[in-house]
Amino acid sequence: MRYETITLNQERNVTLTAMVQGVGGEFRGIEARPAVLVIPGGGYMFCSDREADPVAMPYLKAGYHAFILRYSVGADAAWPNPLNDYEQAMSLIRERADEWHVIPDKIAVIGFSAGGHLAGAAATMSVNRPNAAVLGYAVLREDTAHELGEDKPSIVGAVDGNTCPCFLFATRSDSVVPIQNTLDMMNALNRFQTSFECHIYPYGPHGFSTGDPSLQGLETVFPRRGENWVADSIAFLRDLFGDFGSQGMTEPVLRAHVNDDAMAWLSLDCSIARIFGNPEARRVLAPTIGKMREKIVPFAPEMSFEDMMQALGKMTLRELLAERGIDTDRFDELNEALHKIPNI
Repeated sequence: MRYETITLNQERNVTLTAMVQGVGGEFRGIEARPAVLVIPGGGYMFCSDREADPVAMPYLKAGYHAFILRYSVGADAAWPNPLNDYEQAMSLIRERADEWHVIPDKIAVIGFSAGGHLAGAAATMSVNRPNAAVLGYAVLREDTAHELGEDKPSIVGAVDGNTCPCFLFATRSDSVVPIQNTLDMMNALNRFQTSFECHIYPYGPHGFSTGDPSLQGLETVFPRRGENWVADSIAFLRDLFGDFGSQGMTEPVLRAHVNDDAMAWLSLDCSIARIFGNPEARRVLAPTIGKMREKIVPFAPEMSFEDMMQALGKMTLRELLAERGIDTDRFDELNEALHKIPNI
């Protein structure tokens, strides 16, 4: 394991701690690793040690490189200083990806409370976007963000089609950051068809970090299953990034978006309703639609082909064509043609 602490801004005491694991040799088949960038909470007044190294450790065990950002706090926390700190950190990680053996498009941010606000800003409004975000009892609504300072932006309001997949967790009884922050973020991601996983535990304090008793004591009223968010988030990232295989990372099983309905251009991964509602798409796909009419049998005699397409409207066209074995050898060609049609 290689440890390195890099000063990003001496005046504001901003640092990036790198925990870089070995590759090659005994680590057969591993030439590079995905990574996590941990962003501790602390109300933009300090960076919590409880949400730094203890969080990095299980991800290191899972085979990830880990980085910890200690960003601008206190008098230096005026926006956008913290976001600029993140930008500098992520830029550095990707610039040194070859040296550190980081897979540059498999980097997740993990943020807690105010650090979750910064991680959420990274996911929604940064130049150097992460590829996933893990947001723990995070400040995401405008009203809660303004309690950290009137200059702090709303994360929920910044969610768009380019927001990365998110893993959310919190407790229902959090008395510091209302649960509505997590619920609103979940709904915003859902509006843009962005993949997410959310765990809301019925009770527990704010700032529980990994939930391990070594960080908060056994007397803390907290559901022991609340510790499961760590393993669940690692599994989420494996679904999204792929897992370690004998010849590098395996293929992901989770797409960044449930479908491409929120994207700028059409694709086979848009819903049938979206594609069939576009006259130009129907013209381009006319031969394929003709084959669909021949092979897709209505659910009931009184149903027309158009009725069937409406009933199956939430499926992606790729899913339906693959299921019925229609033009599967032309997927790349069809996708290329659809990519030229604005998704309006």
